Amino acid sequence: MVTDEVPNLMETSRRSYLHMWIVVFAFAALEKVQGSVHQYSAEQFKESQNGFLFYGGSEGMHASTSKDVNKAGVANGRSYIRFDAITFRLQTLPSVEDSPSKGLIQAVIFETADRNNVGRPDSICCTPDLARTDGCKEGEVIVRLSSEVPQWPLVISIRSSGDRLEVFMPTESVNISRTGFYNVFFVVCDPQLRGLTIEGSTAWKNPTGYLPGSMAPLLQFYGIMSFAYIVLGFIWFLQYLKFWENTSKLQSHITLIIALGMLEMTLWYFEYANFNATGRRAVRITFWPVTFGALKKTLSRLLLLGVSMGYGIVRPNLGGQTVKVVALSITYLLAVEFLDMSQNVGAINDLSGRLLLVLPVAVLDALFILWIFVSLSKILEEVEAQRWLAKLEFYRKLTNTLTVFVLIAVAWIGYEFYFKSSDSFGEGWQKAWIISGFWNILTFVFLSVLCVLLAPSSNPAKFDYIPEATRGLDKEEAVSLNSVVVEQEKATSKSEKKLLSTAVFSLDENSGDEKKE
Repeated sequence: MVTDEVPNLMETSRRSYLHMWIVVFAFAALEKVQGSVHQYSAEQFKESQNGFLFYGGSEGMHASTSKDVNKAGVANGRSYIRFDAITFRLQTLPSVEDSPSKGLIQAVIFETADRNNVGRPDSICCTPDLARTDGCKEGEVIVRLSSEVPQWPLVISIRSSGDRLEVFMPTESVNISRTGFYNVFFVVCDPQLRGLTIEGSTAWKNPTGYLPGSMAPLLQFYGIMSFAYIVLGFIWFLQYLKFWENTSKLQSHITLIIALGMLEMTLWYFEYANFNATGRRAVRITFWPVTFGALKKTLSRLLLLGVSMGYGIVRPNLGGQTVKVVALSITYLLAVEFLDMSQNVGAINDLSGRLLLVLPVAVLDALFILWIFVSLSKILEEVEAQRWLAKLEFYRKLTNTLTVFVLIAVAWIGYEFYFKSSDSFGEGWQKAWIISGFWNILTFVFLSVLCVLLAPSSNPAKFDYIPEATRGLDKEEAVSLNSVVVEQEKATSKSEKKLLSTAVFSLDENSGDEKKE
């Protein structure tokens, strides 16, 4: 996805600072999008090469499908970048001496494919020498027009009047006529404007609304996932009601996870719909789907760990392990909550900041997986030794299912790493939504499989804890024999009871032989 010019650029020791900013922020855009309305709050320009830069944002954008500027609604087919109430504040007034760059501030809008047409490896601004050799305009940002799209990259120039410390940029909308990953930089070539700050905002709108192009498919995706969870919940609820008397705590736990999944997907849909309409992500709205999602992830891992340790199936409780399990679950819940909130609302502008939140979640996930597989290994040995065939079959299926899904997850992590590392400039933005979408699909499929394995039925023995008194039998056999004895005791004499007792012991031996087979 990266052009042939990129390797040369990356290998050049004197690469342009502008290009470095593009790499950093385009990569960050795939990780997280702060919103389609980029707000600037008295932020200062950074010195770079022979000029000063301010990064205004980057997003994937689809080309306009309509030219009707008066068409109402956010889904009006127009795609543009709008500069709203942009104000530049100077530290000192420029001197009276005239120069080509005096008081000049320029906004540069370009598509990532044209990145090599902006700046040079050693210069951002055009010097007198470069003006003679390259034909650029002295004192302005170096821009070479694209051979494919006339007048692009686009440069908007604003010049201070010379007698005020504030410079206002008129509200202006730039129509997007070509689908691509767009970047906005503000550039100053006048050394007298050192310390310049910027306030205001830019609004980035796609034909269907303010959702960034890399996130727009997720609106429909969450709608589909909401429906999928409703269908799964409906089927599960019917099965749950049908065998209400035979349900266990584990099945109630699954019911709660399905309900949380329904709430999470539905709330994400409405959160994205609000984002699409306003261009902003409000903490008070995003908090709820993030929280329900964190609860769902935590309870899912808690369920798997509890089942793998035999809770409710082989033993009535977790004993001395309860405190450790609860502590790990609470820690995981908090870590996931902070990570998901930061990715969807907060601004993390450096890799170290992201790692501080990503690493704890990754380590805790690894602990859960390790603990689950170690516990499954032990419980399989115990169940096999007791010859509980129904439980043994269940645990084998669970182990195989977990192994398959863990391998798929590891393979996808490898692909995700490859995708991001090989697309540093953001040219694969149209596929970026699949990264987050895949994890939701994988979680749903695994939950569906778990629903099949733990489905309520008329024969719940494989999910029920067997007391010590009946450890030699499967629970369904023990219940059946006990009921036979009670009924016959009421209807027969003592001598008949003796006969029945003999029959019972004979039946027990037969079922033991069946187990051995």
